[in-house]
Amino acid sequence: MLLRLAYLGVTNTFAMLRLLPMSNRDKDVETLALRHQITVLERQIGKEKVRFTPSDRAFLAALLHRLPRDVLRRVRLLVRPDTVLRWHRNLVARRHAHMSRPKRPGRPRTVRSVRALVLRLARENPSWGYRRLHGELLVLGVKVAASTVWEILKEAGINPAPERPSSTWADFLRSQADALLACDFLETVTLSGARMYVFAVIEHANRRIRILGATAHPTASWVAQAAKNLVVDLEDAGCRARFLIRDRDGKFPELFDAILKDAGIEVVLRASGCPA
Repeated sequence: MLLRLAYLGVTNTFAMLRLLPMSNRDKDVETLALRHQITVLERQIGKEKVRFTPSDRAFLAALLHRLPRDVLRRVRLLVRPDTVLRWHRNLVARRHAHMSRPKRPGRPRTVRSVRALVLRLARENPSWGYRRLHGELLVLGVKVAASTVWEILKEAGINPAPERPSSTWADFLRSQADALLACDFLETVTLSGARMYVFAVIEHANRRIRILGATAHPTASWVAQAAKNLVVDLEDAGCRARFLIRDRDGKFPELFDAILKDAGIEVVLRASGCPA
Protein backbone atom coordinates (compact mmCIF):
# COMPACT_ATOMS: atom_id res chain seq x y z
CA MET A 1 0.00 0.00 0.00
CA LEU A 2 2.80 2.40 0.90
CA LEU A 3 4.57 1.51 -2.34
CA ARG A 4 1.44 2.32 -4.33
CA LEU A 5 1.04 5.69 -2.58
CA ALA A 6 4.68 6.50 -3.25
CA TYR A 7 4.21 5.67 -6.92
CA LEU A 8 1.15 7.88 -7.20
CA GLY A 9 2.96 10.71 -5.43
CA VAL A 10 5.93 10.56 -7.78
CA THR A 11 3.62 10.33 -10.81
CA ASN A 12 1.60 13.38 -9.77
CA THR A 13 4.79 15.29 -9.03
CA PHE A 14 6.09 14.72 -12.56
CA ALA A 15 2.64 15.60 -13.94
CA MET A 16 2.76 18.91 -12.08
CA LEU A 17 6.28 19.56 -13.36
CA ARG A 18 5.02 18.95 -16.90
CA LEU A 19 2.35 21.58 -16.43
CA LEU A 20 4.75 24.27 -15.22
CA PRO A 21 6.00 25.43 -18.69
CA MET A 22 2.44 25.39 -20.12
CA SER A 23 0.47 28.58 -20.30
CA ASN A 24 -2.96 28.91 -18.77
CA ARG A 25 -4.46 28.86 -22.24
CA ASP A 26 -2.75 25.56 -23.13
CA LYS A 27 -3.90 24.07 -19.80
CA ASP A 28 -7.49 25.13 -20.48
CA VAL A 29 -7.32 23.60 -23.94
CA GLU A 30 -5.99 20.33 -22.59
CA THR A 31 -8.63 20.25 -19.88
CA LEU A 32 -11.42 20.77 -22.44
CA ALA A 33 -9.95 18.09 -24.69
CA LEU A 34 -9.73 15.59 -21.85
CA ARG A 35 -13.27 16.31 -20.71
CA HIS A 36 -14.58 15.83 -24.22
CA GLN A 37 -12.74 12.54 -24.58
CA ILE A 38 -14.25 11.36 -21.30
CA THR A 39 -17.68 12.23 -22.72
CA VAL A 40 -16.91 10.19 -25.81
CA LEU A 41 -15.80 7.23 -23.69
CA GLU A 42 -18.90 7.42 -21.50
CA ARG A 43 -21.04 7.38 -24.61
CA GLN A 44 -19.37 4.21 -25.87
CA ILE A 45 -18.94 2.13 -22.73
CA GLY A 46 -18.82 -1.54 -23.58
CA LYS A 47 -17.71 -1.05 -27.19
CA GLU A 48 -14.43 -2.52 -28.41
CA LYS A 49 -13.25 0.52 -30.35
CA VAL A 50 -13.68 4.19 -29.58
CA ARG A 51 -15.28 6.01 -32.49
CA PHE A 52 -15.40 9.77 -32.89
CA THR A 53 -18.38 11.26 -34.66
CA PRO A 54 -17.83 14.06 -37.21
CA SER A 55 -18.88 16.61 -34.59
CA ASP A 56 -16.35 15.13 -32.12
CA ARG A 57 -13.58 15.39 -34.69
CA ALA A 58 -14.54 18.95 -35.59
CA PHE A 59 -14.56 20.00 -31.93
CA LEU A 60 -11.18 18.44 -31.12
CA ALA A 61 -9.59 19.67 -34.35
CA ALA A 62 -10.76 23.24 -33.74
CA LEU A 63 -9.67 23.06 -30.10
CA LEU A 64 -6.22 21.50 -30.47
CA HIS A 65 -4.84 22.60 -33.85
CA ARG A 66 -3.38 25.85 -32.48
CA LEU A 67 -1.26 24.09 -29.86
CA PRO A 68 2.44 23.78 -30.70
CA ARG A 69 3.32 20.32 -31.96
CA ASP A 70 5.52 19.51 -28.95
CA VAL A 71 2.73 20.52 -26.54
CA LEU A 72 0.18 18.57 -28.55
CA ARG A 73 2.29 15.44 -28.27
CA ARG A 74 2.30 15.71 -24.47
CA VAL A 75 -1.48 15.98 -24.23
CA ARG A 76 -3.15 12.72 -23.28
CA LEU A 77 -5.29 11.84 -26.28
CA LEU A 78 -7.08 8.72 -27.46
CA VAL A 79 -5.68 9.33 -30.97
CA ARG A 80 -2.33 10.39 -32.28
CA PRO A 81 -1.58 14.14 -32.65
CA ASP A 82 -1.14 13.64 -36.40
CA THR A 83 -4.71 12.34 -36.55
CA VAL A 84 -5.98 15.52 -34.89
CA LEU A 85 -4.05 17.63 -37.40
CA ARG A 86 -5.48 15.57 -40.26
CA TRP A 87 -8.97 16.18 -38.93
CA HIS A 88 -8.28 19.89 -38.96
CA ARG A 89 -6.98 19.83 -42.53
CA ASN A 90 -10.12 17.99 -43.65
CA LEU A 91 -12.27 20.47 -41.76
CA VAL A 92 -10.58 23.43 -43.49
CA ALA A 93 -10.86 21.72 -46.89
CA ARG A 94 -14.60 21.10 -46.47
CA ARG A 95 -15.17 24.69 -45.37
CA HIS A 96 -13.22 26.01 -48.36
CA ALA A 97 -15.22 23.77 -50.73
CA HIS A 98 -18.48 25.02 -49.21
CA MET A 99 -17.42 28.67 -49.56
CA SER A 100 -16.30 28.11 -53.15
CA ARG A 101 -19.55 26.46 -54.20
CA PRO A 102 -21.47 28.68 -56.71
CA LYS A 103 -24.57 30.38 -55.34
CA ARG A 104 -26.77 29.06 -58.15
CA PRO A 105 -26.63 25.53 -59.62
CA GLY A 106 -25.52 24.82 -63.15
CA ARG A 107 -23.15 26.78 -65.36
CA PRO A 108 -22.00 30.25 -64.28
CA ARG A 109 -24.01 33.19 -65.57
CA THR A 110 -22.92 34.74 -68.85
CA VAL A 111 -20.86 37.89 -68.73
CA ARG A 112 -23.13 40.92 -68.37
CA SER A 113 -21.75 42.61 -71.48
CA VAL A 114 -22.57 39.54 -73.62
CA ARG A 115 -26.12 39.43 -72.24
CA ALA A 116 -26.56 43.13 -73.00
CA LEU A 117 -25.28 42.62 -76.56
CA VAL A 118 -27.64 39.70 -77.19
CA LEU A 119 -30.66 41.66 -75.95
CA ARG A 120 -29.66 44.71 -77.99
CA LEU A 121 -29.37 42.67 -81.19
CA ALA A 122 -32.74 41.06 -80.45
CA ARG A 123 -34.42 44.45 -79.95
CA GLU A 124 -32.91 46.01 -83.06
CA ASN A 125 -33.65 42.93 -85.20
CA PRO A 126 -36.98 41.49 -84.00
CA SER A 127 -37.16 39.02 -86.89
CA TRP A 128 -33.93 37.24 -85.92
CA GLY A 129 -34.13 33.95 -84.07
CA TYR A 130 -31.58 32.75 -81.54
CA ARG A 131 -29.55 30.89 -84.19
CA ARG A 132 -29.24 34.03 -86.33
CA LEU A 133 -28.20 35.99 -83.24
CA HIS A 134 -25.65 33.28 -82.42
CA GLY A 135 -24.17 33.57 -85.91
CA GLU A 136 -23.91 37.36 -85.67
CA LEU A 137 -22.13 37.06 -82.31
CA LEU A 138 -19.58 34.69 -83.84
CA VAL A 139 -18.97 37.21 -86.65
CA LEU A 140 -18.32 39.85 -83.97
CA GLY A 141 -15.82 37.54 -82.28
CA VAL A 142 -18.04 36.71 -79.29
CA LYS A 143 -17.79 32.98 -78.61
CA VAL A 144 -20.96 31.78 -76.89
CA ALA A 145 -23.10 28.68 -77.31
CA ALA A 146 -26.37 28.87 -79.22
CA SER A 147 -28.15 27.36 -76.20
CA THR A 148 -26.83 30.23 -74.07
CA VAL A 149 -28.34 32.76 -76.48
CA TRP A 150 -31.63 30.86 -76.25
CA GLU A 151 -31.55 31.02 -72.44
CA ILE A 152 -30.75 34.75 -72.40
CA LEU A 153 -33.73 35.50 -74.63
CA LYS A 154 -36.01 33.21 -72.62
CA GLU A 155 -35.07 34.83 -69.31
CA ALA A 156 -35.72 38.28 -70.80
CA GLY A 157 -39.20 37.24 -71.94
CA ILE A 158 -38.28 37.31 -75.64
CA ASN A 159 -39.40 34.49 -77.91
CA PRO A 160 -36.09 32.82 -78.90
CA ALA A 161 -37.48 31.86 -82.34
CA PRO A 162 -39.94 34.53 -83.51
CA GLU A 163 -42.01 33.89 -86.58
CA ARG A 164 -40.60 35.68 -89.59
CA PRO A 165 -42.82 38.44 -90.95
CA SER A 166 -43.95 37.74 -94.51
CA SER A 167 -42.41 40.90 -95.94
CA THR A 168 -41.43 39.38 -99.28
CA TRP A 169 -41.05 41.32 -102.51
CA ALA A 170 -44.30 39.82 -103.85
CA ASP A 171 -46.19 40.87 -100.69
CA PHE A 172 -44.86 44.42 -101.07
CA LEU A 173 -46.04 44.57 -104.68
CA ARG A 174 -49.51 43.31 -103.76
CA SER A 175 -49.99 45.62 -100.79
CA GLN A 176 -48.84 48.74 -102.65
CA ALA A 177 -50.23 47.97 -106.12
CA ASP A 178 -52.56 50.99 -106.25
CA ALA A 179 -49.72 53.41 -105.58
CA LEU A 180 -46.91 51.59 -107.34
CA LEU A 181 -45.09 52.33 -110.58
CA ALA A 182 -42.14 50.63 -112.24
CA CYS A 183 -39.87 51.89 -115.00
CA ASP A 184 -37.14 50.49 -117.20
CA PHE A 185 -35.32 50.95 -120.50
CA LEU A 186 -36.31 48.63 -123.33
CA GLU A 187 -33.74 48.05 -126.04
CA THR A 188 -34.84 47.70 -129.64
CA VAL A 189 -33.19 47.74 -133.07
CA THR A 190 -34.67 49.72 -135.99
CA LEU A 191 -34.85 48.54 -139.60
CA SER A 192 -31.69 50.55 -140.32
CA GLY A 193 -29.83 48.66 -137.59
CA ALA A 194 -29.70 51.54 -135.10
CA ARG A 195 -30.06 50.61 -131.40
CA MET A 196 -32.76 52.59 -129.57
CA TYR A 197 -33.61 52.83 -125.87
CA VAL A 198 -37.32 53.14 -125.07
CA PHE A 199 -38.18 54.50 -121.61
CA ALA A 200 -41.40 52.90 -120.32
CA VAL A 201 -43.37 53.15 -117.05
CA ILE A 202 -46.06 50.67 -115.94
CA GLU A 203 -48.83 51.21 -113.38
CA HIS A 204 -49.19 48.04 -111.29
CA ALA A 205 -52.83 48.69 -110.39
CA ASN A 206 -54.16 48.53 -113.97
CA ARG A 207 -51.08 47.41 -115.96
CA ARG A 208 -51.19 50.60 -118.01
CA ILE A 209 -47.90 51.28 -119.78
CA ARG A 210 -46.65 54.80 -120.52
CA ILE A 211 -44.00 55.29 -123.19
CA LEU A 212 -42.13 58.47 -122.30
CA GLY A 213 -39.74 58.53 -125.24
CA ALA A 214 -37.08 56.74 -127.22
CA THR A 215 -33.51 57.79 -127.89
CA ALA A 216 -30.25 56.34 -129.14
CA HIS A 217 -28.35 58.22 -126.44
CA PRO A 218 -30.10 58.23 -123.00
CA THR A 219 -28.08 61.07 -121.48
CA ALA A 220 -28.63 62.31 -117.94
CA SER A 221 -30.48 65.41 -119.16
CA TRP A 222 -32.75 63.31 -121.38
CA VAL A 223 -33.63 60.94 -118.53
CA ALA A 224 -34.25 63.86 -116.15
CA GLN A 225 -36.64 65.43 -118.70
CA ALA A 226 -38.44 62.09 -118.97
CA ALA A 227 -38.96 62.18 -115.20
CA LYS A 228 -40.50 65.66 -115.45
CA ASN A 229 -42.80 64.48 -118.24
CA LEU A 230 -43.84 61.52 -116.10
CA VAL A 231 -44.78 63.79 -113.19
CA VAL A 232 -46.91 65.95 -115.47
CA ASP A 233 -48.68 62.93 -117.01
CA LEU A 234 -49.48 61.52 -113.58
CA GLU A 235 -50.91 64.81 -112.38
CA ASP A 236 -53.08 65.12 -115.48
CA ALA A 237 -54.39 61.58 -115.05
CA GLY A 238 -55.01 62.07 -111.31
CA CYS A 239 -52.74 59.14 -110.48
CA ARG A 240 -51.53 59.27 -106.87
CA ALA A 241 -48.42 57.12 -107.11
CA ARG A 242 -46.24 56.84 -104.01
CA PHE A 243 -43.50 54.47 -105.13
CA LEU A 244 -41.55 53.95 -108.33
CA ILE A 245 -39.41 50.85 -108.75
CA ARG A 246 -36.31 51.00 -110.92
CA ASP A 247 -33.15 48.96 -111.27
CA ARG A 248 -29.61 50.12 -110.60
CA ASP A 249 -28.91 51.00 -114.23
CA GLY A 250 -26.29 53.72 -114.62
CA LYS A 251 -28.56 55.55 -117.07
CA PHE A 252 -30.56 56.95 -114.16
CA PRO A 253 -28.90 60.11 -112.78
CA GLU A 254 -29.37 61.41 -109.24
CA LEU A 255 -31.54 64.21 -110.65
CA PHE A 256 -34.07 61.57 -111.77
CA ASP A 257 -34.69 60.48 -108.17
CA ALA A 258 -34.70 64.07 -106.93
CA ILE A 259 -37.44 65.13 -109.36
CA LEU A 260 -39.67 62.26 -108.31
CA LYS A 261 -39.00 62.89 -104.63
CA ASP A 262 -40.13 66.52 -105.01
CA ALA A 263 -43.37 65.18 -106.50
CA GLY A 264 -43.92 62.90 -103.46
CA ILE A 265 -42.84 59.69 -105.18
CA GLU A 266 -40.28 57.51 -103.39
CA VAL A 267 -37.84 55.63 -105.60
CA VAL A 268 -37.34 51.97 -104.62
CA LEU A 269 -34.23 50.30 -106.00
CA ARG A 270 -34.87 46.77 -107.25
CA ALA A 271 -32.31 44.16 -106.38
CA SER A 272 -30.86 42.05 -109.14
CA GLY A 273 -33.13 39.16 -110.04
CA CYS A 274 -36.29 40.58 -108.44
CA PRO A 275 -39.28 40.98 -110.75
CA ALA A 276 -40.70 44.43 -111.30
